[in-house]
Amino acid sequence: AMQRFLGPLLCLWALRLPAGTGAAARGLDVASYRERVRAMFYHAYEHYLESAFPYDELRPLTCDGQDTWGSFSLTLIDALDTLLILGNVTEFQRVVSVLQEGVDFDIDVNASVFETNIRVVGGLLSAHLLSRKAGVEVEAGWPCSGPLLRMAEEAARKLLPAFQTPTGMPYGTVNLLHGVNPGETPVTCTAGIGTFIVEFATLSHLTGDPVFEDVARKALKALWKNRSDIGLVGNHIDVITAKWVAQDAGIGAGVDSYFEYLVKGAILLQDKELMSMFLEYNKAIKNYTKFDDWYLWVQMYKGTVSMPVFQSLEAYWPGLQSLIGDVDNAMRTFLNYYTVWKQFGGLPEFYNIPQGYTVDKREGYPLRPELIESAMYLYRATRDPTLLELGRDAVESIEKISKVDCGFATIKDLRDHRLDNRMESFFLAETVKYLYLLFDPDNFIHNDGSDFDVVVTPYGECVLNAGGYIFNTEAHPIDPAALHCCRKRKEEQWEVEDLMREFYSQKKTKKFTLKRAPDHGEGENAKDPEDASSEKAGEKRNSKKSSHSLLSCPSQSFNSKLAVLGQVFLDNT
Repeated sequence: AMQRFLGPLLCLWALRLPAGTGAAARGLDVASYRERVRAMFYHAYEHYLESAFPYDELRPLTCDGQDTWGSFSLTLIDALDTLLILGNVTEFQRVVSVLQEGVDFDIDVNASVFETNIRVVGGLLSAHLLSRKAGVEVEAGWPCSGPLLRMAEEAARKLLPAFQTPTGMPYGTVNLLHGVNPGETPVTCTAGIGTFIVEFATLSHLTGDPVFEDVARKALKALWKNRSDIGLVGNHIDVITAKWVAQDAGIGAGVDSYFEYLVKGAILLQDKELMSMFLEYNKAIKNYTKFDDWYLWVQMYKGTVSMPVFQSLEAYWPGLQSLIGDVDNAMRTFLNYYTVWKQFGGLPEFYNIPQGYTVDKREGYPLRPELIESAMYLYRATRDPTLLELGRDAVESIEKISKVDCGFATIKDLRDHRLDNRMESFFLAETVKYLYLLFDPDNFIHNDGSDFDVVVTPYGECVLNAGGYIFNTEAHPIDPAALHCCRKRKEEQWEVEDLMREFYSQKKTKKFTLKRAPDHGEGENAKDPEDASSEKAGEKRNSKKSSHSLLSCPSQSFNSKLAVLGQVFLDNT
């Protein structure tokens, strides 16, 4: 049953529906909207460079800049991989040089552990893995080394002191020079504890240092251990005592990306335990918080409704549902959320479901990406033209309401369209990116495996850029194949040539068996459950000088077989 849930993202991008479905059926000019999104990006990006760099963010009403999350030139880091998705390799290369020369993490600044991870570490990792594709001259050891990887590792190490707690759950804030400040509050939101496994596991696999993945896993498991008897987690917890301080349970602000990272971490790492955790949470969420395809907030111990509101941050949920194959439920919830967008021309931060209107002091829309993100995922899965219509509405609304001379401004109040003097970095990292990908079906991000690169590393050959990218919660794409390029132990190297030789030699007899590679403490004699009869063959392979398995990929046999028999390894002879 687990195969059913770990597989969808690996083949989601490969889905192709007949020509003539979707946009064409309703006359929506996809190419025109794609170019309008491109123009949106450059209007915002160029004004950031002119008016705000090297500050973190642009203030679009006053045409200047401000530091918000730590003084990292944050918008530049956040926008870097979007440049490549839009095809601008020249500017990508220039920015890589600028960041190497100008960004310093050894500064006396109090930084959000969560935001620094998803925006800075995630942005640098993504840019590092995309560098070769962008024409950057990479080091001989790439992707296992490189300046952007070293920057990502340096930033992540600055965050490690936050994890030194009795529970393993991190503080929410850390000083980049001095570590955790004396007197720092021990109360952290659930998302601030459970949103590290994607970036930190990637770092560990690329650098060979397990400390990052270890602390991320410990934090995830601490939250799991402290769930309520009815299977829910609250909003804020004391990381010293493990006592829940805010006991509201839901899928939105303060919790959201914890659930997201259980799913994405499971897919990225082919980890059954993480997926099992999410599926258990999903049952409790459906049982206690779901009403008529809306999700409410409830008391985590009793399950009684505490807030009958929809938060704009919850709009990621349909996209997440699509990743586990629950497309029908995802579409129903998406359509609920889309009605709110149509009502206001954006998603207010809070929406009272029974009253059908905004909540006092939560009427704003800071150009968040979540509903567009879900539309992008669901469109890849269904080609439903309604999803493109959301993209169209988003472009029209943002241009009409938010566009100013120096960029795009946060909408302070959707009722009267008053603006606020801020353009968050996620506008270029996420909102514009997901819009562009929604309208660009042929983008390399949507690769179905028919195109790929074989890269030689100090640890053997590996396949990269074959698709199946995992987006972190700031929309920075991580190539899952890269995690298998930098294994330090010889028995865990990728042996592409041996694999292909075995495949083609057995293909003639219609018999092809795989022996799963040892991983996470499994012995060298661990056997594929679908290949129990191949024990003798496995022993023969282990007796050779090269004692590693033919397929060194820590995944289930089902997905391993897909990887071998699928388009990545086409027989072109």
